[in-house]
Amino acid sequence: MNQIEEKEGIFDARQLGIPKFTILGVQHLFAMFGATVLVPVLTGLSVSSTLLFAGIGTLVFHAISKFQVPAFLGSSFAFLGGYMSVKALGVEQGMTETLALDYACIGVFFAGLCYFVMAALIKSFGIERMLHFFPPLVTGPMIIAIGLVLSGSAIQNCTTNWLLAIVALTTVIVASVCGKGIIKIVPILLGVVVSYALAVALGEVDFTPLGEADWVGLPFSKDQTVLAVFENLDTTFLISTIIAIMPIAIATIMEHIGDMCAISSTVGRDFLKEPGLHRTLMGDGMATAFASLFGAPANTTYGENTGVLNLTKVFDPAVIRLAALFAILLSFCPKFACLISLMPAATIGGVSLILYGMISAVGVRNLIEDSVDFNSSRNVFVAALILVVAIGVKYGANDDVAIGPLHFSGLALSAIIGVGMNAVLPGKLGMKIKSVHGKENK
Repeated sequence: MNQIEEKEGIFDARQLGIPKFTILGVQHLFAMFGATVLVPVLTGLSVSSTLLFAGIGTLVFHAISKFQVPAFLGSSFAFLGGYMSVKALGVEQGMTETLALDYACIGVFFAGLCYFVMAALIKSFGIERMLHFFPPLVTGPMIIAIGLVLSGSAIQNCTTNWLLAIVALTTVIVASVCGKGIIKIVPILLGVVVSYALAVALGEVDFTPLGEADWVGLPFSKDQTVLAVFENLDTTFLISTIIAIMPIAIATIMEHIGDMCAISSTVGRDFLKEPGLHRTLMGDGMATAFASLFGAPANTTYGENTGVLNLTKVFDPAVIRLAALFAILLSFCPKFACLISLMPAATIGGVSLILYGMISAVGVRNLIEDSVDFNSSRNVFVAALILVVAIGVKYGANDDVAIGPLHFSGLALSAIIGVGMNAVLPGKLGMKIKSVHGKENK
């Protein structure tokens, strides 16, 4: 198991004892839960299957990345437009929503395979040459944009009950700033528990569905997997689905690179070099492809959990794996899934305000640490367009941009524009790749 570098204020979770180690794992579970289950709620995919393959996908990612990277893989929001458009088109052609989503999952499977193509290019040509196209000028604003794009959902959740949101937010801040010992390293969990308890006391939670839910159940059924597609295959629709969804991988791969930069910066270790970006890409792609076969959403490395790492300073990947095991176990318990789904949206919103903000703050820190020159008009244009396109498209009328049959999210377009402009504008294409310790990689 990976040995974590010990610094002042940074804990090795295995030295904390089983009770605290367990609580840390539960905190990571709560951090990812709200956003992870939101994707199936919005699309119509199975919540239980989503939990199961978030856990399995995380373990697969850790195995491929040599158990070194403290990342949790949850549902990707980047594919929402793809799911929605394919579902709508399928219903127009007389399909059920479930069957149309099965076709969409096959498109996501092929998008997952794109990660292996990128990993092969990095392995063949070297990380320095490939990352020459992804300097801090590009990845920094992308990380900032990820946090800002997510912030809208946090605010929307908060507006459902500002009291609960403020209680959650205040609890997190007080526990993190003033807390000592275990209190200081579980602020997210405390924020959730205190706000949820207040909601119950105020009568804001209706537990009627909880009594109707079973204790044990399978996370998915056959009609929710891609096997249902082949019972009466529509080849034309399948090809159209693959063509429509595969390009989304361009954005998610770039998001992955940004997330790996954020995690490396947070932890203080260069994970792009060791275990290597090609390995983390393969882990992410494998998790996405595998999940899609069983009707679960595409996976992605979760910024929420990176925010937890930043708050707690506990970087041991074993804590993430424990959270993954909890997710797998809980996927077989519909009653627990129901209990968590009853959590007030405002509670999730209050906690998310902190986590999403910290993602953007990491992007700002990357720009500062790498001394990106914003006196250069060229650099200003690249960074400005990344931010404006990502945020503008997200909060525009349609939430995405359609180019023919293809739908591109704001993050997808901003990533393409950022990389393209950085490559074609006269001047410095990239920067020498530096490790997170400030030394140039040879």
